[in-house]
Amino acid sequence: MLYTERVEFILQQLQLGANVKVGELAELMGVSLDTVRRDLKSMEQSGLAKYVRGGACLPETMTSISHFSGREVVHIEGKRQAAVKALRYIRPGSVIALNSGTTNTVLAQEIIKRFSDLTVVTNNLAAAIVLMQNPAIHTIVVGGELDGMERSTFGHTCESEFARYTPDCAFLSINAVDAVMGYTEFRFSEIGVIQVLARQAKQVIALMDSSKLGRRSKKQILDFSQVDILVMDDNVSEETKKKYAANGMKIV
Repeated sequence: MLYTERVEFILQQLQLGANVKVGELAELMGVSLDTVRRDLKSMEQSGLAKYVRGGACLPETMTSISHFSGREVVHIEGKRQAAVKALRYIRPGSVIALNSGTTNTVLAQEIIKRFSDLTVVTNNLAAAIVLMQNPAIHTIVVGGELDGMERSTFGHTCESEFARYTPDCAFLSINAVDAVMGYTEFRFSEIGVIQVLARQAKQVIALMDSSKLGRRSKKQILDFSQVDILVMDDNVSEETKKKYAANGMKIV
């Protein structure tokens, strides 16, 4: 991995989790600890990161303009645990779709470590940048209007392009779900994309960390019957899974 590619990857990690550790970056990128330390120090000199003992964080000048609408990404470990679980539903040679959202960006990070013979169709530009690190993965970016803060495309063109595909599996990053309203979302521009993918995909998988369970967002977008599986981290009790199963929703 070239220096510029490593910098882009480190920035992705910072914007997903607010801080990074040297050891974790070395493992993820397949480079030495010394290489990571040199990269972080160089990024600090360029104003891209703040080097701290054992890792780095975003400098104050960048936290206000970080990706995904500047919102702090919390529950990053839950997102990653859910993403790793989701890998079991991906088959080599298949076509999958990812919508925008930080959880799907984390999923892309896990995909590049484990797959090569795969086609990914997405409006998630952050995920596309991650997927570029594995040239063996065929990545198709769907066009449309650009949401610079969410790092995604949206709108009529985006939805029409997605409607031309019938992916084997669609992984949907959604804001909230509860037993009464079903799946709800606050990103109004993303709702059409989610609903198109839910109609087109052979298998529909919602991908969320468990903090979003039992919550409601701004608008109802899907009911339980439109999603085959809800993949979450391990912080969901068997009792809760049975409660949702009674309403027709499978949580793994």
